[in-house]
Amino acid sequence: MDRELYLPKSWTDDRERCRAAKIPDERGFATKPELARAIVLRARASPLPNAWVTADAAYGQEWRFRRMLEEAAVGYVLAVPKSQPVPCYGRIDHLFRQAPDEAWEQRSCGDGAKGPRVYDWAAVQLPVIEDFDGERPTHHRWALARRSLSRPDGEPLLLEY
Repeated sequence: MDRELYLPKSWTDDRERCRAAKIPDERGFATKPELARAIVLRARASPLPNAWVTADAAYGQEWRFRRMLEEAAVGYVLAVPKSQPVPCYGRIDHLFRQAPDEAWEQRSCGDGAKGPRVYDWAAVQLPVIEDFDGERPTHHRWALARRSLSRPDGEPLLLEY
């Protein structure tokens, strides 16, 4: 429903190159999360229904993007890096490494070229962030992790929602 062209700094610093490509002079460098924030804010201002956002870790690791989604009351599922800090717990990957065996459930995430793609999945409710949520949180944060059945001690894929 919307898009933004990401221009590397090497492009935006070369105004002659930008003019040749018909990029307006006022267009400067913006990070991918900054472009995503602009897209979400335009969507929120439009009459189109838009209740949630999903994105990879390039956006999930950007706390300002997550905060903007929460302030705009937009639900989200964002991948986060394994080093993502969790208040009161430390790194998010350590939180899931401590999860007991019964916390993990085998589920398929659909068929792939070689058949069903089955993984172990676990979810953990994250603590309230008092400075942001106040005394009466309006929503809850969860972290979801996926790990390989063949390498259960390997790195999980982490999602925060």
